[in-house]
Amino acid sequence: MVTKMLLKSEFLNIINERGFVYQATDLEALDAQMAAGPVTAYIGFDATASSFHVGSLVQIMVLYWLQQTGNRPLVLMGGGTTKIGDPTGKDESRKLLSDQEIQKNIQSLALVFNRALIFGDGPSDALLLNNADWIDTLNYPAFLRDYGTHFTINRMLSFESVRQRLDREHPMTFLEFNYMILQAYDFLEFFKKYKCILEIGGSDQWGNIINGVELVRKVTHKTVYGLTTPLITTASGIKMGKTAQGAVWLNADLLSPYDYWQFWRNTEDQDVGRFLKLFTTLPLEEIKRLEKLEGAEINEAKKILADQATAFLHGEEAVREARVTAQKLFEASGASLDEAALPTIILSEEELRSGASIMDLFCRLGLTNSKGEARRLIEGGGARLNEEPIKDELLAITSATFDGESLLKLSAGKKRHGLVKKNKG
Repeated sequence: MVTKMLLKSEFLNIINERGFVYQATDLEALDAQMAAGPVTAYIGFDATASSFHVGSLVQIMVLYWLQQTGNRPLVLMGGGTTKIGDPTGKDESRKLLSDQEIQKNIQSLALVFNRALIFGDGPSDALLLNNADWIDTLNYPAFLRDYGTHFTINRMLSFESVRQRLDREHPMTFLEFNYMILQAYDFLEFFKKYKCILEIGGSDQWGNIINGVELVRKVTHKTVYGLTTPLITTASGIKMGKTAQGAVWLNADLLSPYDYWQFWRNTEDQDVGRFLKLFTTLPLEEIKRLEKLEGAEINEAKKILADQATAFLHGEEAVREARVTAQKLFEASGASLDEAALPTIILSEEELRSGASIMDLFCRLGLTNSKGEARRLIEGGGARLNEEPIKDELLAITSATFDGESLLKLSAGKKRHGLVKKNKG
């Protein structure tokens, strides 16, 4: 969190306590303005894919809390900026998409916001906007004359996103260099049309957000604000939303609610409390109780996390269906009903051919925190495969290990268990 100061505004106090705040341009002044009355704020999303992955859920949750505290959220779809491609965090230029591909992506991406926000014409109702509506109609010479003088190459080169790219000796095209100018112009457009005073984004967007704050100040002589959220990584240091099986998508057509539920159910022990704060709407007092659970009891907290996160995105019915699916899958595998909610790993055909390390599997399931711990568990006789003691720390799981079955059960002691499945694809 960026600060431990007592914040006056409900919105900033909530997101700060839950771990969403990383940087802010002037948090004290923003807090005073938000405490005085509702404000309008926006977050921008480029349409580079047909679905967000779970890492984008951080921004969606911020929009949710913004509206829940009486403020007005603007959701900006980057129909215009996607045509350029944000160079932030990339060593190479992004693939340029056609207008048709971008529009199709926007229609698909927009679906997720209907779960988190209420759209309409009311004072706190959300609006879904597309910056192609103003970027596509810009007169380029006039735009440069009016706004180009407010940006200097010296200043733009000082931003970390640009400096890192150049330090690694990867070229940045002039097309990409225009991205931060157009994102800054979005903020100016929102300030003029909607009295929007706050842009929020991930920590990698800090430079782009600062450009917008400065452009509004230079053009209108008014103060607006920027705020960023932290990059979320797991306790193992993996970027949120990345798994061995690929990205964790938010759209149900790319990732079923069952697999989404299982993703949260497989959360590492050390992440449960933090993820409950970030990705559910449970009261903080209840979260404090859940994150104190230890041993086998932490699995109950993981189930609550999975239920709450899945219900937020897909609805209560999807949670019930996911549980039914889990029950059927595990009954078919001969597992008990209690095992339907155990952490689960699906091994790819490639992993099965090369052999998956038993110590790696214990770590991936969250049964141990390191390979060293897994080795000690095996040496001490506490590691079991299908209730049989594991004696070889170099054991590799292959198709032959399944012996015709589709499921293996790994155990660490008597109370901690996980499941390994074969990929049927």
